[in-house]
Amino acid sequence: MKRVFPSVMAKNQRELDGMLDNLAGVAQYLHLDVADGKFVPSKSLWFPFRLSSKFKYIAHLMVKEPEKWIKKYGEKVESYIVQVEAVKNIADYISKTKKKKKSVAFALNPETKVSSIKKYLKDIDHVLILTVNPGFYGGKYLKTPLKKISEIKKENPKVKIIVDGGMNPSTVKGAVRAGADYIVSGSFITKAENPKERMKEMERGFER
Repeated sequence: MKRVFPSVMAKNQRELDGMLDNLAGVAQYLHLDVADGKFVPSKSLWFPFRLSSKFKYIAHLMVKEPEKWIKKYGEKVESYIVQVEAVKNIADYISKTKKKKKSVAFALNPETKVSSIKKYLKDIDHVLILTVNPGFYGGKYLKTPLKKISEIKKENPKVKIIVDGGMNPSTVKGAVRAGADYIVSGSFITKAENPKERMKEMERGFER
């Protein structure tokens, strides 16, 4: 699997179709940014969307009631990442997700501490570290959240870390040095005229 996931935010089906067309042949996996206008101020993919069969999808749920979304759309995607701040009972959520044979993945807002998931890390497959305040393309890049990577890996080295927010060729190197396994890149790839070339630029960030 490639280590860079282009992310997709869309207000309607037409916008979504345009982005999917633009990303054809660029990546196997796409990162869907789902936003309900409540957990974050913006809305994205908050409509009965249709997806292209050309890709596999990971959904990042920036929503107040992630389990409702999972019940409705969970089968459309390979895996989903929920915001830990929106989960009322983490142990219960982990157990339900494992029963569905889906990977257990949580996202942490920039200000959310690793301590919120520390005791569950042995049962978690992926953690998404947000390096911008979520909900919009092009938010201000924050370097400090990268420190969470070593904290998580110290508790469970097997947890795969995804870094999302403000990722471009200059910031990706710092994220990789900090221990990121995967990178999500939004507007830098998704809105580019030549997303294939941009994808290559981002992947070079993983070269030692």
